[in-house]
Amino acid sequence: MREYKTQMEAAKKGILTPEMKVVAEKEYMEPEKLRELVAKGEVAIPCNINHTSISPEGIGTGLRTKINVNLGISGDCKDYEREMKKVEVALKYGAEAIMDLSNYGKTNEFRRELIAKSPAMIGTVPMYDAIGYLEKDLLEITAEDFLKVVRAHAEEGVDFVTIHAGINRRTVEAFMREKRKMNIVSRGGSLLFAWMMMTGNENPFYEHYDEVLEILREYDVTISLGDAMRPGCLADSTDAGQIAELVELGNLTKRAWEKDVQVMVEGPGHMAMNEIAANMKLQKRLCHNAPFYVLGPLVTDIAPGYDHITSAIGGAIAAASGADFLCYVTPAEHLRLPDVEDVKEGVIASRIAAHAADIAKGVPHATDADHAMAVARHKVDWEEMFRIAMDEDKARAYFESTPPSDRHTCSMCGKMCAVRTTNLILEGKKVEFCSEK
Repeated sequence: MREYKTQMEAAKKGILTPEMKVVAEKEYMEPEKLRELVAKGEVAIPCNINHTSISPEGIGTGLRTKINVNLGISGDCKDYEREMKKVEVALKYGAEAIMDLSNYGKTNEFRRELIAKSPAMIGTVPMYDAIGYLEKDLLEITAEDFLKVVRAHAEEGVDFVTIHAGINRRTVEAFMREKRKMNIVSRGGSLLFAWMMMTGNENPFYEHYDEVLEILREYDVTISLGDAMRPGCLADSTDAGQIAELVELGNLTKRAWEKDVQVMVEGPGHMAMNEIAANMKLQKRLCHNAPFYVLGPLVTDIAPGYDHITSAIGGAIAAASGADFLCYVTPAEHLRLPDVEDVKEGVIASRIAAHAADIAKGVPHATDADHAMAVARHKVDWEEMFRIAMDEDKARAYFESTPPSDRHTCSMCGKMCAVRTTNLILEGKKVEFCSEK
């Protein structure tokens, strides 16, 4: 029997858990320092007691930037086998978390298989699952029903849940008063807004927040405070609705910590590049330096089909400015459910953003692979370059698609390769082109 319910409770009691030891080793951090950060809430280790296949990861201050992959079943795409292939791709290319956003039918079969197999953290949005799980229309669902779904997800082994508790009556007043071009673009946020407007009731997750926390504490589930009012276009960024909700999320963060429940706070969204750094600082201040989990941010609205790029640009700036966790965006964003190749492209784009930010932040050993790549390129050692590459298969395929006559170069420069030329001179050899056969 554990002496503690949650990682945060253990940390506050001075207990170094097995999960903390694993994370400390992965992050090259002193275990005692990590424990202190978990106790303060600046690091979360989402790790449900029922997720036995997990390889623990930390999210927050001083740690590598982590990435999340969204997938799941929808009414138009009910192929469970294809979703599991996406899981395999996500794990192969280095995602630390997978969110099951299934919103059609009885989703628990897929989720249980995912939790049983995945070493990555698993997240969900119970609000999405409520209608299918309960077999009720939105207006018929009660506050007690919503809590029942949260408990079901916690019991199954989900490591973190997105709960849109910050969209209360005060937040809605700010949203209604200010007006927006895109209104509410959060799926969970829009459903809660509709429920609140149709019933005249307060947000059940806000009104019954203490009961939500008790459920999460029982299974050591991290609460990811959802940003129902995140901007869905550049014109709506940093508006009254977004900031009003952020203020509420800061208060909800402290209430969760008082119950020893770990917290992450979710953030924008669509946002111009010049607003990102300020938003990261604002969130950290208002939410007491809790780990920050951002979608994008997407830095322009006009690149459908390429939003993994607009997201990676924003994600790199966000993470370098303080964000701790990036939710990937695929080329299919705004267009369709992503396929397996879209998932791969989204993961790689987010990994590039996260890695670039870690280098900028001076995360320990962040540049090790980059230095190794420089050595391999200096030696023109293609096999070593492929091994170090984020996507070995793609790097190899590109090289082999137009093979050079001399394996010590590539087909871009051939024998005029700058590296080859310099190496020959430094080795005391002549550089010759016309006389070479």
